[in-house]
Amino acid sequence: MNTHDTIAYFSMEIGLEPAMPTYSGGLGVLAGDTIRAAADLKIPLVGVTLLHRKGYFYQRLDAQGWQSEEPVEWVVEDFLTELPARVTVTIEGRRVQVRCWRYTVTGVSGFPVPVYFLDTDLPDNTEWDRTLTHFLYGGDQRYRLSQEIILGIGGVRMLRALGYSSIIRFHMNEGHSSLLTLELLDEEVRAAGRQTVTDDDIAAVRQRCVFTTHTPVPAGHDQFPLELVDRVLGRREVFDRRDVFCCEGLLNMTYLGLNLSHYVNGVAKKHGEVSSHLFAGYVIDSITNGVHAATWVSSPFQALYDRYIPGWKQDNFSLRYALSIPKPHVWQAHLQAKRHLLEYVNRETNAGLDVDVCTLGFARRATVYKRADLLLTDIERLRHIAAHTGPLQIIYAGKAHPQDQGGKEVIRRIFQAKERLKPDIKVVYLQNYDMAVGKLMTAGVDVWLNTPQPPLEASGTSGMKAALNGVPSLSVLDGWWIEGWIEGVTGWAIGEDGRDGSERSKVVASLYDKLEHVVLPLFYRERERFLEVMLHAIALNGSFFNTHRMMQQYVLKAYF
Repeated sequence: MNTHDTIAYFSMEIGLEPAMPTYSGGLGVLAGDTIRAAADLKIPLVGVTLLHRKGYFYQRLDAQGWQSEEPVEWVVEDFLTELPARVTVTIEGRRVQVRCWRYTVTGVSGFPVPVYFLDTDLPDNTEWDRTLTHFLYGGDQRYRLSQEIILGIGGVRMLRALGYSSIIRFHMNEGHSSLLTLELLDEEVRAAGRQTVTDDDIAAVRQRCVFTTHTPVPAGHDQFPLELVDRVLGRREVFDRRDVFCCEGLLNMTYLGLNLSHYVNGVAKKHGEVSSHLFAGYVIDSITNGVHAATWVSSPFQALYDRYIPGWKQDNFSLRYALSIPKPHVWQAHLQAKRHLLEYVNRETNAGLDVDVCTLGFARRATVYKRADLLLTDIERLRHIAAHTGPLQIIYAGKAHPQDQGGKEVIRRIFQAKERLKPDIKVVYLQNYDMAVGKLMTAGVDVWLNTPQPPLEASGTSGMKAALNGVPSLSVLDGWWIEGWIEGVTGWAIGEDGRDGSERSKVVASLYDKLEHVVLPLFYRERERFLEVMLHAIALNGSFFNTHRMMQQYVLKAYF
């Protein structure tokens, strides 16, 4: 194992395989795509995360659309290799044993990137401590802080135990892993033979850390009351340097990451601007997210690209040559991907969706600001559009966090609308959304719908996956779409003059107008022009919004 000049990438969730429930959504899938791209580009990276034996959760939806959750059962040994290394962390004064499991991601030319999954389910630990790495985003603040001690402090200790002596950069993917900075400060203090942290130690740690924020709202950032921090973490000296560790009487993980990183970025140009306002006084750059092309391109399109753009997996930029692929071949590949999706949907839901009908897709975390039910605001208008412009069918998917009642209500409202729209418009909601369903949907629908409340979409990546499969977006201008949108060329904007995405009534009117007067007429009556949009989605967006380009930017701006 080459342990020299490594970049350590820490993330609370990393999505590597659909059958490994070690991710909840966008953040984890992005982390997996980041690691796959590093392996392709031979970047000496290593991933660190928690094991999540019980997963995020398995989602069930009843006939009314009420969500219930169950722990996910999966056999860790079927996917991961246990390593002999053991480290301990101190939680509430107890020594908690941590082990790790390895998963190796192999790049397109055979370069390996290991991912280490930390696990406290060991007989030496107390019953409660054994559960600390079980649930992703589960439990209360005490549980969450304990997890973050294991990830940040335990993660650095585990890398050292595995022989990683020369880590040049520690990349924190969101604030969950910010406590790694504490362990790095301890290392500096010990090396100098001192007891207390100095400004020089802080400068040395800052030089080695990189922080990526994904959340454009204050409530989305992990923060813990100092009384809880005192009880769980101990470490009184943390409170001595309030300029580094504390923010308004709380330990704010985002501020900890900001204070101890030499490079900080948001995940889209707009998000970088929003974060700069949110965290005034910090220099926040932006590197727009991407997706791992070879992972998210469906097999019919893989075959098409292999034929017309050889080498596209090594060089994603070459997807710009998609404009020269004959349109009939693109349509055939799309129909194949669409049939794969509809066969799955019809088998799972008995909905009888039709391959000839224009199909809209909407799949993402079910939470209020993503406004999944926006399309269903005016049932009669939707019926009128389907009857007079062209038939329509809609596929939804997405989990609501177990504590997110608003998100659960959104799913229920979609189920109510589904009943009201029968038999004119078929609506399905797929349960237990995961990477496999995401791949089927982003490749198999005709138009990808996205209706977040600006500026709350930091980036979003599902529309990028759709673009790689020639599926154009119909989206509110927020996140990555501000950069990817060329009206009528790569897709279509929702909202007045393309930028007004906040006032609900105006957004709804704009969405219906675009569907009725632009998107459906193009799909049904000007197929050649619709195919032009599909090709430009690949050539302009697919070739750019990928993790190869993203990782090259991290290498140039943040790592070396």
